[in-house]
Amino acid sequence: MNYLLMIAGIVVIIIGFLLMTGGAPDNPAIFNPDEKYSFRRITLGPIVILIGLAIEFLSILVKARE
Repeated sequence: MNYLLMIAGIVVIIIGFLLMTGGAPDNPAIFNPDEKYSFRRITLGPIVILIGLAIEFLSILVKARE
């Protein structure tokens, strides 16, 4: 049970990091703040990472069944 929770937490953390990544801009000479500072990158990604870390924390604290 604990290992499954750990794996789930790691997957959620990886999803959070993937949400924060972005592709290359169409034109590197033009700065587009809407792309760089989007809701997905600035808010949603870190929240998902924190949820993954909470799952990891719970996986450590949950007593294993025998």
